[in-house]
Amino acid sequence: MNAKRVLVINSGSSSIKFKVFDKNDEIASGIIERIGNSPRMRISLPKNIMKHVHARNHEEAMNEIFHILKELGIQHVDAVGHRVVHGGTLSDSCLITKNVERTIEKNSELAPLHNPANLMGIRAAKRLNVPNVAVFDTAFHTTMNKKAYLYALPYNFSKKYGIRRYGFHGISHKYVYNIAKKMFPRARKFITCHLGNGASITAIKNGRSVDTSMGFTPLEGLMMGTRSGSFDPSIVEFMERKGMSANELIKIANEKSGLLGISGVSNDIRDIGKSKSARAKLALEMFSYIAAKTIGSYMAAMNGADIIVFTAGIGENSPSIRKSICNYLKFAGVKIDSRANSENKTIISSKNSKVRVLVIKTNEELQIAKETKRVLKRKS
Repeated sequence: MNAKRVLVINSGSSSIKFKVFDKNDEIASGIIERIGNSPRMRISLPKNIMKHVHARNHEEAMNEIFHILKELGIQHVDAVGHRVVHGGTLSDSCLITKNVERTIEKNSELAPLHNPANLMGIRAAKRLNVPNVAVFDTAFHTTMNKKAYLYALPYNFSKKYGIRRYGFHGISHKYVYNIAKKMFPRARKFITCHLGNGASITAIKNGRSVDTSMGFTPLEGLMMGTRSGSFDPSIVEFMERKGMSANELIKIANEKSGLLGISGVSNDIRDIGKSKSARAKLALEMFSYIAAKTIGSYMAAMNGADIIVFTAGIGENSPSIRKSICNYLKFAGVKIDSRANSENKTIISSKNSKVRVLVIKTNEELQIAKETKRVLKRKS
């Protein structure tokens, strides 16, 4: 099937983001927020609209989306592509069948905040009677070798309980890798840095993810907006002795840590950057330091790097963070062109840098649309 027009759905627990692509052109986009509690719809394309809607649940929210698309002159779509956070060991995007739905539901144990919401969006979209395709955040990382994805726990933990490094942000990492590869087709070793409120770094060799910083859950790895990143699990037992439950600590590690927890100001680096407090400065230093350590470790894993890519909110828009990270990488011959960096140019490395450094705006929705078309073309 040659799907020309694709509706992309990113369904959260209380919101549904959507975009419509005609070929690769975005013709409509918006979000329904606060589903079930004074819901409202924001349309950002083709025109700015804000309106209150009737949406007690995801099915009613999808009905509102279908209605507004018709009002905008979009009478039909050929397919719907869904972002699904956790695909477990599913290694590729796929047509959604009953078996795939069951797998997504089973993996809800691994992503309880995401997969159930993704499923609600999938089930609500069925009424369009067009093919639905699941595009998994984890799929890009299923190429990792056991030495990268296993934890040094008893070997049967992986097979019996599914405990392993899955990795996330795969849709974004794949998108920016493909753009960078087109720019530099001879390059083989890429390190892509998705730095936003959620943050992860991936090592890509010959087009395959060989290591990534997020693990069993998105909590592992880098310091993030409100997530702590990796920490010694013995802290959980220690805090239990102080009267805090494991669930309370994990909630704090997910929601009140990271840039917010250290700075005491915000999870947004724009707010932190305006603060003159020592804690705010420390938060930014820690963020850059941990990211640079991770990049350095991936250089070791791949025996070098040809390209480093910065993307997502911080990666695309913060010259100071990019500079701070790259200053740690001078040992590898990384050199930044200060003017290009300050102007957020696509290539920010200097001409004599041994590693090219790029800034590429991510577009996960466009990648989902492309994956949807690829799956349907393969099925035809």
